Amino acid sequence: MRVLLIGASGYVGSAVAEHLSSLGHEIVTLERPGAATGASGYETRTGDLADPASLIAAVTSDIDAVVNLATPSGDVAVDAAAVTALTDPLRGTDRSFVYTSGVWVLGATDGADETTPTNPIPIVGYRPEIERQVLALADTGVRAAVVRPGIVHGRGGGIPALLVDLARKHEAPVVVADPTVVWPMVHIDDLADLFAKVIAAAPAGSVWHAISEPAVPVAELATAAGRVAGVSGATKVWPLDQARADLGELFADALALSQTVTGQAGIDQLNWAPKGPDVIADLTSGSYR
Repeated sequence: MRVLLIGASGYVGSAVAEHLSSLGHEIVTLERPGAATGASGYETRTGDLADPASLIAAVTSDIDAVVNLATPSGDVAVDAAAVTALTDPLRGTDRSFVYTSGVWVLGATDGADETTPTNPIPIVGYRPEIERQVLALADTGVRAAVVRPGIVHGRGGGIPALLVDLARKHEAPVVVADPTVVWPMVHIDDLADLFAKVIAAAPAGSVWHAISEPAVPVAELATAAGRVAGVSGATKVWPLDQARADLGELFADALALSQTVTGQAGIDQLNWAPKGPDVIADLTSGSYR
């Protein structure tokens, strides 16, 4: 397949591009006007998510699938228009469109799967609206799907890297607000593999959770991050108001969110088989060392 990737230079996007390429797919990346084209080594096209006409022009008939891994703009009208522009050329073709959301759209939960209604926290407040727009494309001849990653780890990046930085800054393992919080996690390479399987075989109008560990205690993550940072001792509970002042209210509230979420649908229906290390092992003896 020839796959157009939006957001291919990001933390997740670069891993997805690498994995798809390893499977023999041809990667085409979308870069903003004025960007250093070709830096990734992939074919590039010019476009801007705030310029729908440029997106329509990028989705030519030789593109077999479009994957949107871009960070949301924060403006629902802009993001909705971008989805429309990216998918109008796909209508009636049964070509694939994959939108990247995230499990924060589910809100606080002690057990959720792909059928659980959304209840988004403010940082992802309008994402369910975009998800619904994407899923409705199933009625227009687009094989549209939504992927919701858990908290991503691996390759020394993502939120676990932030926990390491916080441990160094505070000279102690750190959790935000509540030491009993749990997070659903996925290794970045397993996430990339799920994207490949969704592109290849997911039915139109489907939602997939990229979760390999449904509920990892954040206190354990903090302890492991502290070891990487070279600090030990009791875990510091960072008051929410202080975390908000340092990290921003919306992001701090997201870090204090407790979620248990499963990703069994991909395992059962797409033969997804997560193989990456668990997050504690990744922190203590893997990519974060």
